[in-house]
Amino acid sequence: MAVSNPTKERFINEVIGDELKAELQSLSALIDGDVLTDLSRRLMYATDASAYRELPLAVCRPRHENDIAELIKFAVRNKITLIPRAAGTSLAGQVVGRGLVVDISRYMTQILEVNEEENWIRVQPGVILDDMNKQLKPTGLFFSPETSTSNRCMMGGMVGNNSAGTHSIVYGTTREHTLSVRMILSDGSIVEFGPLSTDAFKEKCELKSLEGEIYRNTRDLLSDKENQASIDAEFPDPRVVRRNTGYALDELLNSPEFKGQEAKYDSFNFCRLIAGSEGTLGFMTEIKLHLDPLPSPHIALVPVHMDSVMEAIRGNLIALKHSPSAIELMDQIILDLTENNISQRKNRFFVKGHPGAILIVEFVGDTQEEIDGKISRMKADFKSAGIGYHFPVVAGSDISKVWNLRKAGLGVLGNMRGMPNRYL
Repeated sequence: MAVSNPTKERFINEVIGDELKAELQSLSALIDGDVLTDLSRRLMYATDASAYRELPLAVCRPRHENDIAELIKFAVRNKITLIPRAAGTSLAGQVVGRGLVVDISRYMTQILEVNEEENWIRVQPGVILDDMNKQLKPTGLFFSPETSTSNRCMMGGMVGNNSAGTHSIVYGTTREHTLSVRMILSDGSIVEFGPLSTDAFKEKCELKSLEGEIYRNTRDLLSDKENQASIDAEFPDPRVVRRNTGYALDELLNSPEFKGQEAKYDSFNFCRLIAGSEGTLGFMTEIKLHLDPLPSPHIALVPVHMDSVMEAIRGNLIALKHSPSAIELMDQIILDLTENNISQRKNRFFVKGHPGAILIVEFVGDTQEEIDGKISRMKADFKSAGIGYHFPVVAGSDISKVWNLRKAGLGVLGNMRGMPNRYL
């Protein structure tokens, strides 16, 4: 006899109240996008790439900016939360919740403008990273922050998560590349946040609107010397490239309005706070991003074979001294899981034996001789320290195979056998 699971039954059978159902029906008439309340769709959006499970009240797929403004007004009126969602590649449940999931991946997927002379692109939040870079390739430009989910992650999620990726030691994070965002605030007003001179910042503080209130509150908060000292003392070390541990108030503080000539930046820009805020400060509808020139075609990888992850961590410090363009780790678990994976078997051509970890070190240079010199000096340092036992050099079309093996880590880990999920 089957044993019932009360938690599972409650999860599956949860229904929307009649009053809210009527409100959702009226919402459907107000927007051009979709309002989905059937249980099957809600179950589809009850999870992301994480282990979290929360059944939303409904799923909305806006077609344009006005739809999002209506959704925000609806949420305020009914005292429910909105959950902005792009590709759902989040690993910590960021796009899972019991409010209204607002999925921008269906309709808000347009590249709006490319300026090759000024190296920027303007997009809607549902544009996929790899698709965008493929379209940019003829221009000689690309968006440099990347993730292992680049073939499906979207720009709205990358800004919300302040994505970094393999080459962050060279290019930094999405925060450094976000020039401006068009955003809808909690009162339904549409604003654009971007770089401001000191005079323009003062003008914003005079606005009789929610936008003006935001600027005034930020000015008052960051002008307080006690707050400044606390932020400088307690926030994470700025040398840590990616640190999504709360709102980046320290980035805002590093503006001329608050630090004068000692400021890191030459203008104030709320985008530094919006990047990494996980969609909690407003709803982005357009994003203007800085682009970088495509890297030199002279590239080589050295997948250094190690006996353990701890050895790879020590080796990382040595590799950094030689100015690599990227460093990534694959541990034994990922290597073992890809060994019998049909689609990844061909990408393991460089793996020798059964290493405890592999440290992938990438070098980019103006000439092949420059790269060869860096590799030779790094290998000498590794051997002098007694770290690493195999140093293959990978070039040409084989480079993408190595990175594809590294990117497969998330997928193969998700398929690793473990304890069953008791809630589904």
